[in-house]
Amino acid sequence: MRLVLVGPPGAGKGTQAEFIAAHLSVPKISTGDIFRANVTQGTPLGVEAKRYMDAGKLVPDDVTINMVRDRLAEPDAGEGFLLDGFPRTTPQAAELDKLLADLGSSLDLVLELVVDDDEVIRRLSGRRTCRGCGKIWHVEFDATTREGICDRCGAELFQRDDDKPETIAARLREYAEKTAPLVDYYGAQGKLVGIDATGPVEDVTVRAIDALRSYGG
Repeated sequence: MRLVLVGPPGAGKGTQAEFIAAHLSVPKISTGDIFRANVTQGTPLGVEAKRYMDAGKLVPDDVTINMVRDRLAEPDAGEGFLLDGFPRTTPQAAELDKLLADLGSSLDLVLELVVDDDEVIRRLSGRRTCRGCGKIWHVEFDATTREGICDRCGAELFQRDDDKPETIAARLREYAEKTAPLVDYYGAQGKLVGIDATGPVEDVTVRAIDALRSYGG
């Protein structure tokens, strides 16, 4: 099965992507992994991407898409894959459709993790990171015994700038502007399935796998 996972920041895409890919026995492919692999290996695309990243600029779509093309052409993706974090915009989605057509295939399904903004802010703003060992805790879902102190190593916990409510709200606005239109794009193709992404991780995974079974996954 060839699958794309979409959803707002804090929806649990990374976690669910691991479980779903394992269930389908297909590789989980994220743009972050692709960038790191190309940069580490010093490929021409990696060198080009690093030039933009070092300058604090976004990597252009054509570089990203060419990296995705190379990754999807690898043998382990021949029978299927799960894309996490790509496409992020409708122009990227259109390029992905063309890319897959060139490879003689197409997407089977797009799974949307549905969660409202208030829940996203609740999830992300409650995260606290340990200054010592780096473990991430949560004031509500995974609290430490002593407030502000890591149970693992005893170091101080802090809230990253990315986890502050105002930063999360800005990320959600960007998602609504750039990525949410993918829902309409894939909905028009009849490939979109929405999954309630609230509740325990295990429950969300069960809903996702049940949905995939309905589509032969």
